[in-house]
Amino acid sequence: MSKPPKGKIIVIVAPSGAGKTTIARRLLKEYSKIRFSVSATTRAPRKGEVNGKDYYFLTSDEFSKKVQEGAFLEWEEYSGNKYGTLRSEVDKLVESGYFPLLDIEVKGALNVEKLYNDDAISIFIQPPSMEELKERLNNRGSENKQTLQKRLKRAEMEMRYADNFDYSVVNDDLDTAYAEVKAIIEPFITD
Repeated sequence: MSKPPKGKIIVIVAPSGAGKTTIARRLLKEYSKIRFSVSATTRAPRKGEVNGKDYYFLTSDEFSKKVQEGAFLEWEEYSGNKYGTLRSEVDKLVESGYFPLLDIEVKGALNVEKLYNDDAISIFIQPPSMEELKERLNNRGSENKQTLQKRLKRAEMEMRYADNFDYSVVNDDLDTAYAEVKAIIEPFITD
């Protein structure tokens, strides 16, 4: 693998339902120098999702070809679909003077952090408890019993990695958690 270009990457990691996407969206609204790095996936678009904005929607063959070409900084299979961070997407943002924000899975985040070392900052967003996480996922209304159990089992695995990241923030109260994340990233992006 070639060395990534010089630039600072913000990686936010969390189990599904812990609030990482909400926190990421608030950061993007508040900081014009932070840009979302659009991931690629083999899953079908959900209602309202736009190719190139929410994800790059690829066929399984297209995704596999990109894996073979080394086009991903990281990728993982989750719930029968593949997700990955395109190196070209991150490079483009860095070269344009932005701080790419990656909202990715635990193992991929560890790989990105290893590649970028001090030029990456990783923040793990934790739910206050597994019971609260289950309630949040239920309240979404998008989970059936089977997918809920899969997400909770996955969350338990992901929680075991929390100490491997630069920072860990418990999202018990969204405004408080967001303030903590801001306090972490501001020195990083103003260095």
